[in-house]
Amino acid sequence: MKQTGIYLTSKPRYEVLDGLRGVAAMMVILFHCFEGYYSVLGRQEFYYGSLAVDFFFMLSGFVMGYAYDDRWEKMSVRGFFKRRLVRLHPMVIAGTLIGAAWFFFGAGEKFHVIAEVEAWKFFLCLVMGLLMIPCSVGLDIRGWAELNSFNGPNWSLTFEYIGNILYAFILRHLSTAALAVLCVVSLFFTFDLTLGWDVFHLLPNGPQYSISGGWTLTPDHVYIGMTRLMFPLLCGLVMSRLLGKRITKDNPSGSPLGMRGGFWVASLVLVVLLSMPIVGGKSGIADGIYQLSVIVLAFPLVLLIGAGSQTSDAKSTAWCNFLGQISYPLYITHYPIMYMQMAWVERNAHAPIWMHVCLNIGVIAMSVFTAWALLKLYDEPVREWLKEKFLKGNSTQS
Repeated sequence: MKQTGIYLTSKPRYEVLDGLRGVAAMMVILFHCFEGYYSVLGRQEFYYGSLAVDFFFMLSGFVMGYAYDDRWEKMSVRGFFKRRLVRLHPMVIAGTLIGAAWFFFGAGEKFHVIAEVEAWKFFLCLVMGLLMIPCSVGLDIRGWAELNSFNGPNWSLTFEYIGNILYAFILRHLSTAALAVLCVVSLFFTFDLTLGWDVFHLLPNGPQYSISGGWTLTPDHVYIGMTRLMFPLLCGLVMSRLLGKRITKDNPSGSPLGMRGGFWVASLVLVVLLSMPIVGGKSGIADGIYQLSVIVLAFPLVLLIGAGSQTSDAKSTAWCNFLGQISYPLYITHYPIMYMQMAWVERNAHAPIWMHVCLNIGVIAMSVFTAWALLKLYDEPVREWLKEKFLKGNSTQS
């Protein structure tokens, strides 16, 4: 009999990694702010901001290995999934409900399908979104064919859930060497997308020299989404296995790149990497090589700096704590606000520049405030109740 009713307390957190997750979430916000201006400017100013998702997957692999690899003697697969659902799903529900409440404010030429949506399809998509069931293209109610039309970023949480399933049933059983081999193999698919090989001819428009995609239930997007998940997740797991026991809160020197002020250094590197304009001026081999280099080389280095560094002063500690707390709520609830921002930009593209500046400052402030309010008034109390109800106790289960 394996004891699974015993509540497992959380391990000490990597404060700098929490902070970096928040920095990456803020870069996603900036990326999405400029997304609505693509038709106006003809370019995306924060072109590589979407790569923050790949960084999230790498962080997830590292933290998942650190948090759970040595706990399976006391935890069942069922217990693992209960812990992950308690951590992730309350905010999935919140983001979907917010998206549904504000859905019709986004109507316009860009999201023309909104005005034509039928009631049965609206409510079916709502139920599917709440249950994290991906919607097919035929159930598109906005016009972008997203897995969740109420909250686009849920696509990455769908793949996060897939990563958790793979970890629980397969990856945790593999040796570090086997994980490393799989990590190297997964590189092939990243090369396939970023270098324009298109070996499997899954991309309808041919080679795209980009890792962009994953948010639609079509063969090409599923392939891109799984590619974006697998290398970062496996890389994070391997790094956790190799370094996780040496890099601890009390022994940050276990990382070869740990340093004083590591949070500020790693944050600066991350911001620069994700705010670059498109390399080469257009999508092509130069752009693809840059994306490949960021994912395969730069992100692991940033992770090493973050995992091996401690907050060295009150300011960095406060920032890491705040950004770490708000990172997930911010990422998973901001996009309904962005839908409305995009609709406004579409209707007022030629408004004075000061109006656009004020609009986007307000959008960012509203996103942060909404995320913080939901964290304190909803997410934390609900998760605490769920822990008491479903995770704590003294029952046993085989």
